[in-house]
Amino acid sequence: MTKYIFVTGGVTSSLGKGIISASLAKLLQARGYSVTIQKFDPYINVDPGTLNPYEHGECFVTEDGAETDLDLGHYERFLNTPTSQANNITTGRIYQHVIQKERAGDYLGKTVQVVPHITDEIKRNMRLLGENEDYDIVITELGGTVGDIESLPFIEAVRQLRWELGNNDSLVIHLTLVPFLAAAGELKTKPTQHSVKMLLEYGIQPDILVCRTEHHLTSEIRKKLALFCNVNLNAVVESIDAPSIYDVPLLMMKEQLDKTVLAKLKLPTKPEPNLDLWKAFLGKLKNPTSEIGIALIGKYVELPDAYKSITEAFIHAGAQNECKVHVHCLSSEDITDANVADKLKHMSGILVAPGFGERGLDGKIQSIKYARENQIPFFGICLGMQCAVIEFARNVLGLKDANSYEMNTKTKNPVINLMDEQRKVKDYGGTMRLGSYPCELKKGTKAASIYGKSKISERHRHRYEFNNKYLKDFESNGMIASGINPENNLVEIVELKNHPFFVGSQFHPELKSTVINPHPLFVNFVAASLAYSKNRSDAKKKAEKK
Repeated sequence: MTKYIFVTGGVTSSLGKGIISASLAKLLQARGYSVTIQKFDPYINVDPGTLNPYEHGECFVTEDGAETDLDLGHYERFLNTPTSQANNITTGRIYQHVIQKERAGDYLGKTVQVVPHITDEIKRNMRLLGENEDYDIVITELGGTVGDIESLPFIEAVRQLRWELGNNDSLVIHLTLVPFLAAAGELKTKPTQHSVKMLLEYGIQPDILVCRTEHHLTSEIRKKLALFCNVNLNAVVESIDAPSIYDVPLLMMKEQLDKTVLAKLKLPTKPEPNLDLWKAFLGKLKNPTSEIGIALIGKYVELPDAYKSITEAFIHAGAQNECKVHVHCLSSEDITDANVADKLKHMSGILVAPGFGERGLDGKIQSIKYARENQIPFFGICLGMQCAVIEFARNVLGLKDANSYEMNTKTKNPVINLMDEQRKVKDYGGTMRLGSYPCELKKGTKAASIYGKSKISERHRHRYEFNNKYLKDFESNGMIASGINPENNLVEIVELKNHPFFVGSQFHPELKSTVINPHPLFVNFVAASLAYSKNRSDAKKKAEKK
């Protein structure tokens, strides 16, 4: 029978429920248990697909085409297993389903209420993965903070579900904050006590407290929390600030969080976790033999979470190359023809990030031109790939008005065009080309060499595509379509022949990069940037000797 773990948050947001959930799942997985994690978000949007990245960070896309919360990226990166539509549920989806059933007459004329109809739908979704998949343990992270009005139906659903499941088949982990007051010179437990009290008012007694803190918890603090929050002493777990999120599983193992969880769920604690590959990754991450700077050109750079999967993919690829990658986020709006050289001349690689809309487009194109002309490794993702196509059309093919149909519907040379199936789309939510699609790689290309095979599958999120009317002109001038979708002939990858590394992908490779399996495009881009950095350094030393 599947066991269920619910992770709630208290005191403040952004304490790291997603990282704690992923770390616990990693430890349980390393013990041989089959584990998955799901996220329940309290906002009324059906999914985060239409949210501005400044509002919610990046939108993470699953294999089956679900636009989800960025925490699902953490789940996949830690567990090295894909998530799906069922792993991220919002209030919007819950109410949408209930209202559709009401309109269809499924409730037989009854008054539809938050309890039981909304809470029943929440519970149904909470149990869905456990009933339909062969998981030993399902971890459910509840978004928001206990006490938020919008979170109340989820908290009530957990209360009901715990009663239905029984004590040995479910538990609640409450992540909370134990702040340090510098003026008093001590840690304070009162916020945690109040947070647990509020949870108790809703009928839920937490089984384990995970206490986020900047200073180590003393034995007195642990005893105080255990006493006043009515938990066992060994169920007070310290979560101290870590150098990186990838240290957290080992810190949680040191705190014996996994053992405490398994004991409460009446599950065997043997064998011990096998984290050899994880520790090897951390060893490389913390002991790089070289370092490079890579520019990430985008228009949401003020919020790092907007490009979370990309920055994490650089960490994975950097460790694989035993190299520290310093990612310099540069706003494309600030880059012009006059200053592009000054902003990028010290970089060893240039990545142009995905995005939507015309804002900052010229800066991206100027950056790509600089990378192409100066033989600097370049990597373009989604809109970044499309910008590379536009730049090449304008400056190599001589099509000065070349553009994307997204940016200019009246352009005479739409080298990037709206996909045929998108032309009749009116609703924006969930209607893009989403999820995993196959791609065939041309023999002898850099892409084929990087992947080491001819058939791949990658995740997409876009409405516009390379216009195949221009393909012959591009290829005869040196830009090759090295990856093609076999079903509809869409161009998925472009690359330059005579360049150390100039690759653009219509898909999002960052979404499939994990700790155990860094994405090959990122690994090779970092390797190329490292080689460029070394060659530049050698040339500089040679010039100084003269």
